[in-house]
Parts: sequence; structure tokens; C-alpha cells
Amino acid sequence: MHIKHFTYKSLEDVRADIKNLGVDVTFETEFKAIWNPVKIREHVIGNSLAINPMEGCDGTLDGSPGELTYRRWERFGASGAKLIWGEATAVTPDGRANPRQLMICEDNLSRFEELVKRTRAAHRKVYGNDSDLLVGLQLTHSGRFSFGKPLIVYHHPGMDLVTYTDKAKKTRIPDDYPVVTDDYLESLQDAFVVAAKNAYRVGFDFVDIKQCHSYLLNELLGARFRPGKFGGDFENRSRFIREVVARIADNIGKSLMIGSRISAYDGVPFLKDPLTGYGKPMPYSIPYEYGFGINQNDPLTEDLTEVKALVQTLIKSGISILSVSLGSPYCNMHLGRPFERPPIDAYYPPEHPLVGVERHFRLVESLQKAFPTLAIVGTGYSWLRQYFINAAESNIRRGRVTIVGIGRGAIAYPEFVYDLLNHGKINESRVCIGASFCTDLMRSKNNEMGQYPTGCVPRDPIYAGIYKETLLKTKEQRNIRVEVKTGRR
Repeated sequence: MHIKHFTYKSLEDVRADIKNLGVDVTFETEFKAIWNPVKIREHVIGNSLAINPMEGCDGTLDGSPGELTYRRWERFGASGAKLIWGEATAVTPDGRANPRQLMICEDNLSRFEELVKRTRAAHRKVYGNDSDLLVGLQLTHSGRFSFGKPLIVYHHPGMDLVTYTDKAKKTRIPDDYPVVTDDYLESLQDAFVVAAKNAYRVGFDFVDIKQCHSYLLNELLGARFRPGKFGGDFENRSRFIREVVARIADNIGKSLMIGSRISAYDGVPFLKDPLTGYGKPMPYSIPYEYGFGINQNDPLTEDLTEVKALVQTLIKSGISILSVSLGSPYCNMHLGRPFERPPIDAYYPPEHPLVGVERHFRLVESLQKAFPTLAIVGTGYSWLRQYFINAAESNIRRGRVTIVGIGRGAIAYPEFVYDLLNHGKINESRVCIGASFCTDLMRSKNNEMGQYPTGCVPRDPIYAGIYKETLLKTKEQRNIRVEVKTGRR
């Protein structure tokens, strides 16, 4: 039977569980540090709160922002957070994770320019000016999770089992499946540079070169078994990011700030235990030589040695801001986003979510203490519901993080900063409840566009209606399959 973890009525209830679990999660009840302005290169943002990159799967088929994209970004703009870390946007058609993922290109620059303008206008409407607001765009290639076909960097035994060449038939990556060539990776660098130029042209303040969540650049960091210039030792595995950041800086100069979102700990792939419904790690051997940030002698724990070497490399290459995440949404999502109810295709969390929250806080703290002058954005707060802001205040005061980013929580409740400023507290009836309906929508593909848009089903009537549509469509298709199988029509 699944254990419901979030039953807290007060901060004292949470603290009691924290004590029992022996985790380091602390809270403050007076809010001062979250309002600290943060200097990032020549920019100063007005507070220490950010919107994390949260994909809406609501673009048009050519990669342009759609109406729901504009609505979502306008809500983020009006939120009051002073750093808006825009969502995953593909740099090539073959690198899109779904047919409605954003993709910036020459043909749709006016739509992206409109996105920036609307976001800033929404902020000005509420707060008077936007001079202390930073808006960025995350540039990505989905690699083995590209929806057209998987593009893999190397063969990872665990990840190959959760990656499909044919998703409908669940045909797994075979041992002889080709990896992308060095020539392809060099041409991909060109695509990142072009995308960064385009982002600068339409008004984004910074770009994020995405290196997390099992996508292509993240996979490169663990490619110990890849031959050639982009695999093997750390020097080669970090070559792509070094070169692409340097090329962007050379082409655009200091006018565009460059950031990166990294996975500090990839973890091992997990599977759903058919008997219990809980997640359990796939079998692995020691030393474990796959992934990034992993202790090779105990892969269920992290080793930040190479992660810190990467951050040092990024700083030297020209990165000014870093966002830190963990794990993969495809095979160990409890690492990246502690939750209560699993998505339709996943498992119940194999640990108390507070353990997952503390892992985020602890690993980000280790990086922040190692690089005290680097602006680091932390995540992993949303499961705490109304108490996330108390943890944010405490972590900033303790020097564990520079900026606190909210992802799922901001989709559910984008007005959280406004309410804090004007009412001094969080509205408990608006917070994210970690029920994973947003992920359910991301997994729903059975409409004419091949992808449903995603948002907060419990808190936003628009997405509640979309979710009901997916359930009806699934029921209709299930009935058709039954009728075909039995010969009835």
C-alpha cells in the first residue's frame, strides 16, 4: 500500500519528520533573504527567486510558441520572480523531445520576440518596471529521447532498456544501434551557436546550454565508452560544452550572458517493482562506469569530483550562472522531482520525499560552497508545498544557494511572489501538491498534434479540461481496440 507522506498541518509537523529521518532541511518564518538582489555579471536582479524551466508542450508543430505558451510565460512574467529561466527549446528539428516542443529558428523569430515582449510587459504591468528582470532561454537537443528517432552518444545498458526505437511497440535500443558521429556533434555545435545568436536577436538576456535529464549533452558527460574526441576521459567528455560556450562567447561577446543547467547526479535507472509498485534500481555491476556525478563503487550515491571539475571548466569558458538538477524524468524521476503520486508510467517513490528534497539541498550546497561567487539556482522545493518558501529563506541565509528556483510549483501557483509581497504569506490552496498530473499530460500523445499541452490539473481549469479530454480519448481508443479484437464494430 502506498504511504501518503504529506500530511503536515504545521511546520512543526514537518520538523518532526525531518528529525526522525535525520535529514538537513531547515526553515525560517521571517522573509528577508529571498528579497536580496543578486548581481550576475553586470546585471542585478531584484530578488533571489526564479522560475525554473518548465516545458509546456504547447508550441505549434513548427516549433513556434502557441497561445498557451504565451499565457504561461505571461503568468511567469507577472509572478514577481526576477529570474525567468525559459524552457527547453530545441536547436535542430531532430532534437525535439515531442512534436510541440519549442524550436527557435530563422522562420519563427518574430514569435519568440513576441514571447519576450509579452513576458516583460506582464511584469511591468504588475511591478512598474522590468529593469531588474532577467529572461533566458534553455537551448537543448533531446538525444536518445528525441521523438523522431533516438540519437544516442554511447550505449548505456540501463538507459538502452528505457529508450525505444519504436515507442508504440516498445522496441528497445539494440546493441548494434549506431551512435552519433563526431561530425554530427561538430555540426550540432554550429546549431547551438546559431540558436544563441537568434535568442540574442529577439531579446533574451541569456541562454542556457542544457546538460541534464539524460538528454544529449548530459549523456556526453558520462560517455566513458565512446571513442574519439568527445568520449573517454573527462577532457574529451567535457569538450562539447567547452567549445560551444567559447564559440557563443566569441560570436556574440558579452552582450549575451551564458548559463547552463546541469545534472549533479544522474543516478542509476529505476524500474517499477511489479509486486509493490515502488521504484527499485535496475541491476548494476561494480565499478559502475555510466552516467555523471555517480560514485562508481556505490552508484546509489553521488560523487561530485567531476561535477566540480565541470563547473570550474564552465566558469573558465564563460558561464555566468548555473542551475542544478538531478536524475532523469524517464528512469529515476524521484531524484529530480520528489513527488506523492507517480505519473501514469512510473513508480511510487522508493524513499521519503524529504530525503529527495534534502539531496537537492545538500548537493547544491556543496557546489555553492566550492564556488561562492557563482550565482547558482537550486531546485527540488515544490514537494514542500506552502513550506517551500520557508526552506528557501533558510537555504539562502545559510549560504547553501544563491537563488531558489520553483518549477512545478510555479505552474500551479505563479502568483506566489505577488502574494508574499502583498500578503506576507503563501496561499495554501494554490500550491503544487506533487500529484504528477502535469507529467501525465506530457505523456499523453493521442491527439491530432501528437502531444497534449501540459499544466497544473488540480489548480488550473484549462488543464483540468484538457486532462478530462485525454481520459475520454484513451477510453475511446481502448474501446475501439477491444471491439477490433472481438470482431465487434
